[in-house]
Amino acid sequence: MTEPKSERRIKILLAKPGLDGHDVGAKVVVQALMEAGFDVVYTGLRQTPEAIATAAAEARADVIGLSILSGAHIPLCRRIRELLQEKGLYDKLWIVGGNIPEDDRMVLRQLGFRGVFPTGSRTADIVSFIRENVK
Repeated sequence: MTEPKSERRIKILLAKPGLDGHDVGAKVVVQALMEAGFDVVYTGLRQTPEAIATAAAEARADVIGLSILSGAHIPLCRRIRELLQEKGLYDKLWIVGGNIPEDDRMVLRQLGFRGVFPTGSRTADIVSFIRENVK
């Protein structure tokens, strides 16, 4: 009897861009993603957009997630988008979470961040969104 072929685990890179020094929420999300069976790489605090794009390419991530509490989500996401596209990662799932006002969520989606999760989002919703949107 042969065992069923196991599916490849979804790989997620989660990063904290900019000078924001608060990562408790990011660590909660990382833990929830790991418990859901995802392969998660957390880059830690104060990452540059260049470092995030490089790490995403090197990790061969299926999902690039950003946690931003500083209020600089639009310029950071705009720059990271440019770098991810330069590295050919435009077909990956990009998500962002943090202090994101309602008025900014559509702008982030237009930049290509399909999942936008404001502070207080349920980790189960993030897990479901990733499962439904990674091909």
